[in-house]
Amino acid sequence: MDRLEEFAIFVRIVEEGSLVRAARRLRRSPPAVTRALSALEDRIGTRLIDRTTRRLAPTEAGRALYERARAVVADYEAAASGAREAPVRGLLRIAAPVQFGRRHVAPLAARFLDRNAAIEIELLLNDRNVDLIDEGIDVAVRIGALADSSLTARPVGHVRRQWVASPAYLARHGVPENPSDLASHQALLGTSRGALDWSFAGRRRGAPLHLEGRFRTDDIETRLRAVRDGRGIAQFLSYQVADDLAAGRLVRLLRTFEAAPLPVQLLTKGRAHRAPKVDAFLDFAAKRLSALPVLRSN
Repeated sequence: MDRLEEFAIFVRIVEEGSLVRAARRLRRSPPAVTRALSALEDRIGTRLIDRTTRRLAPTEAGRALYERARAVVADYEAAASGAREAPVRGLLRIAAPVQFGRRHVAPLAARFLDRNAAIEIELLLNDRNVDLIDEGIDVAVRIGALADSSLTARPVGHVRRQWVASPAYLARHGVPENPSDLASHQALLGTSRGALDWSFAGRRRGAPLHLEGRFRTDDIETRLRAVRDGRGIAQFLSYQVADDLAAGRLVRLLRTFEAAPLPVQLLTKGRAHRAPKVDAFLDFAAKRLSALPVLRSN
């Protein structure tokens, strides 16, 4: 087995997070994939993958080698294609927030598959900010400021945090005109630390706001159902309530106290030696996401 082939197997192991799945994708036997990994670790002289009975994860040395090996394999594939356009093929792992992924990324992924017969996609939906390197993610949708400067971001729009309530709730309890009015209302809150506090643009620094919230849940759809049912006032990202606002099921509140918009970005691990499949999906997704009204509205 040559060195390039070992690199290709190692890259697949990291991206799959499983020797068995890597072997299946490569159409090799699991023992052959295990031997290739062991040979690579023996030659380098360090452990590249931590193995447990439940999962595999690259070590610090493994993560560093993965980035270099991935670049080498991508360069080889591009060079092998000669003067022709580099092939768009292989496994593409995409991460997105749950609601945004269901509503906007999953349809894009399906259309991208239809256009590229040699592509496979794994779509991971999770509301936490995933680590692209640790979890082998090629492209991630991130809502909010980018903290990790090692990542490359392509902006596709913005969203806002908005307060909403049902017309029935407001008819019973009145419409709050400023944040202090919320003290007499029921707040439908999340369960994480950040979801228990609401920030208001222009609010006097240090002024506490007591929120009465008898119902809390970490599930967006459950909280949406509760606010539609008239159980209180809730805060959502604008794309999550756009359809309800347009249909009149919910009413937007306290607009002048909304904070600045949050950027929506497509993240990758860098421009250098990026695989053709990643560039192809970035161009495909960025064009279509940028056109979404929910990422352009005020």
